This record gives sequence, C-alpha cells and structure tokens, in this order.
Amino acid sequence: MADRGASALSLPEDWPAHPDPILALNRMGSFDWDLDTGLFHMDAQAHEVFDLLPGEYDGRPESLVIRVPPPEASRLDTVVSQAIKDGSENYGAYFRIRCRDGTPRWTHTQGYIRRDETGRPRRIIGIVRDATEELADTEARSLRAAQNHAFRRQSSVVQGITAALAHARSVQDVIDVLKNTHGMRHLGVASIVMGLVEAGRIRLVAEGPAGSFVPGTLITRVDEPYPMSEVVRTLSPRFIESPQEFADGYPILWPHITDLKITSAAYLPLIAQARPIGAIGLLYNDRCGFSDEERAVLVALGSTIGQSLQRAMLYEQEKDLAQGLQQAMLPRTIPSVRGADVAVRYRSAALGRDIGGDWYDLIPLPGGRVGAVIGDVQGHDTHAAAVMGQLRIVLRAYAAEGHTPATVMARASVFLHELDTDRFATCLYAQADLSTGVVQVVRAGHIDPLVRRADGTCGRVPVEGGLPLGLSAEFGRLEYPVSTLELDPGDTLLLCTDGLVEQPGTDVDDGIRVLASLIAEGSEEVRDLAGRLIEVAEERGGDDDVALLLLRRRAPEAPRTGGRLRQHVAPGDPEALVQARHMIRAAVRSWGARDRADEIELVADELITNALIHTEGSAVVTLRGLEGSDCRLRVEVEDSSSALPRRREAGEDGVSGRGLLLVDRLADVWGVEARGGGKAVWCEFRVSPDGEGGC
Repeated sequence: MADRGASALSLPEDWPAHPDPILALNRMGSFDWDLDTGLFHMDAQAHEVFDLLPGEYDGRPESLVIRVPPPEASRLDTVVSQAIKDGSENYGAYFRIRCRDGTPRWTHTQGYIRRDETGRPRRIIGIVRDATEELADTEARSLRAAQNHAFRRQSSVVQGITAALAHARSVQDVIDVLKNTHGMRHLGVASIVMGLVEAGRIRLVAEGPAGSFVPGTLITRVDEPYPMSEVVRTLSPRFIESPQEFADGYPILWPHITDLKITSAAYLPLIAQARPIGAIGLLYNDRCGFSDEERAVLVALGSTIGQSLQRAMLYEQEKDLAQGLQQAMLPRTIPSVRGADVAVRYRSAALGRDIGGDWYDLIPLPGGRVGAVIGDVQGHDTHAAAVMGQLRIVLRAYAAEGHTPATVMARASVFLHELDTDRFATCLYAQADLSTGVVQVVRAGHIDPLVRRADGTCGRVPVEGGLPLGLSAEFGRLEYPVSTLELDPGDTLLLCTDGLVEQPGTDVDDGIRVLASLIAEGSEEVRDLAGRLIEVAEERGGDDDVALLLLRRRAPEAPRTGGRLRQHVAPGDPEALVQARHMIRAAVRSWGARDRADEIELVADELITNALIHTEGSAVVTLRGLEGSDCRLRVEVEDSSSALPRRREAGEDGVSGRGLLLVDRLADVWGVEARGGGKAVWCEFRVSPDGEGGC
C-alpha cells in the first residue's frame, strides 16, 4: 500500500537528541536521509520501530537489511525512486519488517523530499511508525493477507530462479533457465526477449516463443526508440501497463508484435558493477498493470539475472583463455605413422582459469620407430600448464636424439628438478618399432598402459616403474626399469591420464578394470574408440582433465628383397640383447614364419652371444626377407673381429661349445663373409608363409 498524502515535516534544531514531542507521544520515529552522503539518521523512537539498539545501526540504509527483507526493500526503493523521478514532494508506503525474535511487524513510513533551488533532491525527512494495530481490522487483514501471499510468491519465485541461475556457466545456460524455469511460468510471462550490450549496441541473444522475432531488432543501437534501448540508457525499469501505452510509447515496435496479443510488458535493465550489460523484456498477454509487489519482484529478478549473466560471461571468457593456453601447449597436429593408426583426445574438466597439466605427444624416431608420451603435471592452474609445455618439449628433444627410454625419462626428471618449480609430474613413455611390434615402456609414477588384442580382449599391462619426474632426481633415484611388450597386428596400445579411470568412491584399480571393459566392447577403429571413451568421461563428469592416446598396429607390409631390420647390441647391455630377441621373434611371426620362429630366435641368439663373448666390440644383428624361387629369411650378425668362428667340441659341463652345432643343425644354410676389418656370420631359413605375411 502506498500513500501520497504525507504533509510537510520539519525536525527540531536539536534533533535527534531531542525528538519532536508530538511525534514521540504518538510513538512515531523520525528520520533524516542525506541524499548526498547517503547517510540515513534516525532518532531513538525510530530505532524502537525497527527493533534496533543504537549500537546495531551505523547510519547506512543498507544496514537495515537485518530487519527489512530484500523484497520489501526493493519495493520501498521503487516507491522512493518513482517519487523523486516524478518530482513529487512526498510519498508514503506500508512495508513489513522482521523483528529480533523473528515475528513480522507492519510498518508505515511517510517522507518529504527537499530539493534545492535547481530542483535537485537533497534530503528526505520523514516518520516511521508501527502499523500492526492499524491493520488489525477486516479490510486491513484482507490487505495483509494479499500482501503476505504476494510476499511468499515473490520470495518463492526469486529464490527458485536464483537457485537455478546459480548453476549457469554460460550465457546459453542463463537463457535456458529463463525460458524453462517454473518461476518464469509462475509470473505468467507469455514471451521473453533478452539482449546484451556490445560496443554501444544491443545484440539480441534470446527471444521466444518461436515466431516472435521482430525483423530489424537483431542488433539495435542504444539510442533507438525501443524499450530495451531505453532501459539501457536510463538504467531504470520500464513498465508498460496497457496495449495503448505500448502503441503510444513505441510506435515502431508495436505493429510487429500485435499478433502476440500483448497486454502489458516489463523491460528491466541488467546491471552489473554499476554498468548496463544488457536488458530483458517480459511480455504478458493476460493482464494489465503491475502492483507495487509485482514491480518489486521483477526489479529483484532483473538484479539477479544481471549478476548471473555477468558471472556466466566472465566464466566463458576465462574458460576461453584457459582452453586457448592449454591447446597452445599441446601438439597442434599428430604426425601420420607408417604401420599404425593413431588417435588422441583431450578433455578439460577445469573451471574458469583452473586448467590442468595433462598432455600427450607422438614423436617420430630414427629407424622408423615412434615414441608415445602421456603425462600429468601436478596441479590445476596456469603454472601447471606452463610446466607441462616445457616438459613436453624436453621429452621430445631427448627422444629425438636417440636416447634409450630409460635415459629419456631420467634426463626429463633432472630437467624438471632443476626448473624453478615445486611441481612434479607423472609420465609414461613407450618406444615402438612397428615393423616388429616390439614396444619398450618406462613409467614414472603414472598408471599402467592397457592393450586391446586383435581378438577384442583387453587388459592392463603391468610395468615396473620409477618415481615421478622431479622427485626421482631430488632423491637420487633415477633408475627407470624398461619393460618390453609386443603388439601383434591389430593390437591397440592405450595410454591415458588418471582422469579417465578415477571415479569418486572407487580406487584406481577398479577404474582400470571398468576402462578395460569399455575398450573391449568398443570399436576397433581407434578414432571411434577414442571418441567413445571421452563421451563416457563427459557423462561421468569429474574435476580432473583427461588426456588419451591410442596406437593400433596395422598388419606390416610383406618384406621385399633388400628390406631389413637391424639392431645394435653393445657388450654389457642386456637391455639391447633382450630387445634384439624381441625384434627377431616379433618380425618372424609377423612375416608369417611362426612354425620356425623358435629356431630362428635360438640361432640368432647363439650368433649374437658368440660375437659378444669372443670379440671385444659390439654386434649388429640384421634380419631380412629374400625373394626368389622359394621364401627365405636371412639372419646376419656382424662384429669387428676378423677371426673366423670355428666349431668346437662341447666342454665337460656340456654347456659351452654347442653354438655352431646348433646353427648347423637348425639353419638350412650358413656361412661367413668378410666385412671390412670384421666379419658377418649369416644363416638362412626356408619358410612357408601362413597367410599373415610372408615373402
């Protein structure tokens, strides 16, 4: 209820120390509101009306929020603002406060606006009194019941929409809430329109229902004669209470919306940090006019929408910045790899600027090999992303120089330790020879890889690991054991970060088992499989990033004359000897000579061992396929000694002296060739291709 019949009021010279006795006698408090300073002074009786002790109030109007609920405060602000804007000398209104004990109290205020000689308002002096008893009669109770209902409704509407908008992380989220929320339907809105301010123009970002778009209003200037432009210019809401008022006030717009049967409308500025960021229009087709309570609801709603919209816009900007930085740190393209299908994916679960240090990389290496890297720097911020970028470059450089996987990992750990950071990183590096399927893997605190076999089964591959990068250098434990696995044609190697396997309430082992099941059920095509795994991660949510790399070995091309595989084996390097054995076994099987794979591997191992034992240098083993009237595989082992091998009798222990006997017994033909200052011992095997490869 509002009252424009307040009379002029003067306060005593010694106010508020000595209030007006007549006002005090009638239990009326008085106030003096300085509009220049914003201070709102009250006498002792006014403190009693608001149920405040003198020490509980500091003279600022906003401090009264402990007694005046926000919807009531918004309604009072609207009454005062309208009186000032209209040039009125006074105003009056009933409103409700909540006392110290939680009980409601009806209160009435009257104010007199004092202006200077230019007409500018300077002060408002007035009275405030307890009106609970006044509203005790039947008519007042009816009014109070109606206002109670309006109060509950507006509180429910604003709270419901506010709760829904709290989860909005984009402008589209805000639009969806406004279009779909029950609160908007509760207000009886028939159509909605919203625009954002951009460089002095208003860009329409939402309108509905379908068919309500007005041509020419997609982008409008702030100075054009449209209601949204007006509220952006004035920062004041515009309530249109009848079709005639709409037609008279906006003759350009009205003809385009007559089919919507609009009877009233409310246009609200969307304000954030004292500047307009947009405007929203709510159009009705079943009502005319707006009560004070309804205006208060809509003004409060506009404030809530403006704040939510600003948060959403800021979030989108920060997310774009963070994702741009993240993408700049990851490889722009993944090189094509001969003999393999590769797919990579990255999913950011970060909020705003909180980005992770997950990364992947694929590195072409000498000799047709390829290095696959997956890693995760500790933390979720721009520093983690910056460290990740440096670490990725360093790992790529060390790998491209031809170092062994263990050396690559150890040097990367030293680099991170010497970097000016307290972060560590987990990492897994796999070096694959796709011609043979031999993969050497080292692990620095990272989760194990998974392999999907060609038959569709999938499992975790346990890899003995070392400490995370940075920590191993700090504690002087730079040993990274090398594990070897074999990929047959059609097998897929999967490397991922823990965001793909970690779920709330479960441990990593359970997550890996679930992931293995998903991979086994998924497509053989790595791009489809990678996409499906990221979809699952999206559905599951989570607050960690996901990096993923899939490498599927294709069936090797049949070897041709002159085509060969080579492996250097240094003395005292058991790792190289193991790798040579794996290379021979995998190559022989992939070339279709499974029936003689064990024999060829055994003969090659004997020749390599003889070269390392009986010469002072290293050995180079070469495997090649030969074409001709029959299909043959040739094994050559070169060393730096010119001394020819000789057949010896076995020793008493029956262990030594059997090397050339085995070669002679198992190989179809063998011999020795001079090679510069050294020699090459060779042997050939006739093979019958089994259809999976062959000569």
